[in-house]
Amino acid sequence: MNERGHQGGSVIIVSLLVALLLTVVPLPAWAHAVRPEWTALILLYWALALPERVGVGVAWLTGFFQDALLGTLLGQHALAFALICYLVLRFHQRIRPVPPWQQALVVLGLLLIGQLVILWVNGLIGRPAPGWETGAALIIGAALWPMIFHTMRSVRRRFNVQ
Repeated sequence: MNERGHQGGSVIIVSLLVALLLTVVPLPAWAHAVRPEWTALILLYWALALPERVGVGVAWLTGFFQDALLGTLLGQHALAFALICYLVLRFHQRIRPVPPWQQALVVLGLLLIGQLVILWVNGLIGRPAPGWETGAALIIGAALWPMIFHTMRSVRRRFNVQ
C-alpha cells in the first residue's frame, strides 16, 4: 500500500451510482423484465477486488438506496446485497484466483441467492412472484460478468483505486 493509504473512493461511489442509474433507466416492457441486477454486479466486483473497502455495510447502504429508487420495501435489497456481499467476503480468496468466465458461475449462484431473498421478502408482504424473466435476468447478469469484471478492473487500474 502507498503512503497515502486508500485512494479512489470516489471511483467506487461513482460506479455504484452509475449502477443505480442503470437500474432505473427506462426500458421497453420486454427488456425491463430481463434487466440484469447492475447494482449487485458492481457490488460483487468491488467486494471481490477490494474486500477491505467494500463490505456488508456498503452493500446494505447501496441496497437501501436501491429500495428507495425502486419504491420497494425498504431493506429488501439491502438485506439481499448484504448477504451476497458477506458470502463474497467470506470466500473471496477462493473466488479471486479463478478466471472471470468461471467466476460467472459463482456470480450466478450469488445473484440467485439475492433474488431468493427478495422473493422471500415479497412473499412475506404478499406481493406476487415474478415470472420466468427473473431467471433470464440472472443468467444475463452472469453472462455479462466477464465483461463487467474486465471493464471495472481497467477502471480500477486507470484511476489507481486501492
